[in-house]
Amino acid sequence: MKKWQIYKIYGTDYREMTKELLKRAKLKKRIPHKNCRIGIKPNLISPTEACYGATTHPEIVAGIIEYLQERGFFNLVMLEGSWIGARTSEAVKVCGYESLSQRYGVPFIDTQQDEAVRCDCAGMPIEICRSAREVEFLINVPVLKGHCQTNMTCALKNLKGLIPNSEKSRFHTLGLHEPIAHLAAGLTQHFIVVDHICGDLEFEEGGNPVTTNCVMAARDPVLCDTYGCRLLGFRKKDVPYIGIAERLGVGASRLKKEAILELEWNSAGEKKKQPKEKPSGKQRKKEQLKNLKTLVQESKACSACYSNLMNALLRLEQEGMTRNIEKGSICIGQGFRKKTGKLGVGSCTKNFDRCQKGCPPSAEKIYSFLNKEYQKV
Repeated sequence: MKKWQIYKIYGTDYREMTKELLKRAKLKKRIPHKNCRIGIKPNLISPTEACYGATTHPEIVAGIIEYLQERGFFNLVMLEGSWIGARTSEAVKVCGYESLSQRYGVPFIDTQQDEAVRCDCAGMPIEICRSAREVEFLINVPVLKGHCQTNMTCALKNLKGLIPNSEKSRFHTLGLHEPIAHLAAGLTQHFIVVDHICGDLEFEEGGNPVTTNCVMAARDPVLCDTYGCRLLGFRKKDVPYIGIAERLGVGASRLKKEAILELEWNSAGEKKKQPKEKPSGKQRKKEQLKNLKTLVQESKACSACYSNLMNALLRLEQEGMTRNIEKGSICIGQGFRKKTGKLGVGSCTKNFDRCQKGCPPSAEKIYSFLNKEYQKV
């Protein structure tokens, strides 16, 4: 497999599909030696089963582990840290990774509990979890999905799970895009297996999955994310960290005409058929989310807090309540700490006249809070 290529495979036997994908990509030839410490990094943002479109299907990771162990690679670890407001340990159980660890004898490292090392990432100092630095060969296993702040997330942004919670918060104060790109420059991902099975088109935490039943493999995270943008209906410029990462030398975004290779394979005698990449109603949902964002004044908000607010607003819109909300009237984010105002969401706005506290507050609490506020209007 060349660095400028992306392999794709379709079907519903995700474990066997993944093994076939890695076999065709000749992954074993890319690993330096048999005792190489190999890290497998899924996306376990929260304790949400993969079918909701937010977390990596455990069957894909099972396929990776089986492929490696069958070829004599046993120095394996899984590692991840959930987003702020969620416990990795709970996500590991709910998402099926505890049983995965026990079945294959592969330890799972909770990076929320790990020490951090200060590293120079292309001129930007970033705290990176020690366990990630100790890995010799990193296999990144992101979910291709939408994101309510950066529009999409895939290989580059998935590395955020390898930094401590304090650094995740700081990334938001820096505007996300620059630090995400610099992290990718300072922490090499050697191979990428993309879960493109049923990612949510709008939210990082899932809830509205769109099924494509596809798994992809890539070597270049910039190329991978550029193609991911195309699949979700975005342009590269809609996700600034991709261009920044390219300028830092992380990878190249130019997609050659022959770069995408769709693999045909037989499972139980059946050839898998490719579904449509563009689900109906996608543009309408994007416009809906764009309109709801105009109601919010956001400043350095963490993803969990902002995502919960957007979910609450979607529910209020379904009930016809958002017409009572003025543009920019709901404040959220670390930029509002120690400031005053009328109405805020999250503990960062605790000095406001009216505030739904929490770090982060749940979507249900935000909904109840806003529902009461705007019923008065």
